[in-house]
This record gives sequence, C-alpha cells and structure tokens, in this order.
Amino acid sequence: MPLTPIVEKIERGLTKVSFDESLKLDCGEDGVIVLQDGALSREDADTDCTISMSRSNLEKLMKGDLNPMTAFMMGKIKVSGDVSVAMRLGQLLKG
Repeated sequence: MPLTPIVEKIERGLTKVSFDESLKLDCGEDGVIVLQDGALSREDADTDCTISMSRSNLEKLMKGDLNPMTAFMMGKIKVSGDVSVAMRLGQLLKG
C-alpha cells in the first residue's frame, strides 16, 4: 500500500490543527512525508524532528493498533531531533 492514504489523513488533520513545526516521517524505501510551514510534501527535506519507521508500522500507528511509546521502546520507531515535535503528531492523526 502506498503512503497516499496516510498522506490524506494527515492532510485532513492539518485542516483542523495548526502545526508550525517541521517533521519528517521516514519510511525508508517507501518514501517520506514532510510537514513543514503548515504544509505537507513528499519531497525529502531537513526538519526539526525525524521519525523513522516501516510503512507497515506507520499504518498500524495511524489505525491505533500500535502504541507509539511501546513501539519506540521496542525499536520499531526511531526519533531524532526535537522529540516534542514528534509528540504533536498524534493531534494530526486524530483528523
């Protein structure tokens, strides 16, 4: 499954929640999703925070089937940069 459904869900979240930080969801070979300046892009860029995980784990996270803290502790999610930015992602996923 491509990242398109995930991108669409995050875009819906951006219409409801202000997100001024910069964040990259890095799914390796499946691509990246970059949130920067209140907009979403599929082009790689430097961001304040990068969350690396497989596309499969991102899908589980978005469905609520993967607890982010447990996944982080188990190494399924890696966060680099400003962790407080990563914590705001949940607000967008509710959209």
